Amino acid sequence: MKICVTNRHLCSGDFYETVERAAETADMIILREKDLTPEKYREYAEYVQQICRKQNCLFCVNTFSEIAEELESDFLQLSYFSFMNYEKKKIKTGVSVHSVSEAISAEKKGADFLIAGHIFQTDCKKDLAPRGIKFLTETVSNVEIPVYAIGGINPQNEHLVYECGAEGACIMSGYMK
Repeated sequence: MKICVTNRHLCSGDFYETVERAAETADMIILREKDLTPEKYREYAEYVQQICRKQNCLFCVNTFSEIAEELESDFLQLSYFSFMNYEKKKIKTGVSVHSVSEAISAEKKGADFLIAGHIFQTDCKKDLAPRGIKFLTETVSNVEIPVYAIGGINPQNEHLVYECGAEGACIMSGYMK
């Protein structure tokens, strides 16, 4: 599964046109616009959800659980710490994890899938060393729910993500630029 993670600040053109192009090849769009107010995020979410429905692409709200529930989005994606304090509702929830112990804890608490990263060097996290394929392999081996890799994934290294058992790859720059 290929997942497009949005970042409108990386777009060289119109954000919605970029998302529309991404939805043609991605299986899911995660609307990850962390700097927006809830009101502004909701505006973006409504529009991106329409694009996803039109393109038969899954839609995932990042962070804003109330918006995910109101819009009946396909998924909600939360940070590990937010998820551990979240009272899980009906919506399927993915959790960002940065260690095997976080992955195990999130699965025990009821996460439906995990996003593990960052795997490779990425401009989004220039000052942090990547966790690497070994981390991804250990995460996949220690949980039963789907694990998706994030961070520095490109056409040259994407095959490594699948070789270690991940269900798919989350890509930001490749879709947004």
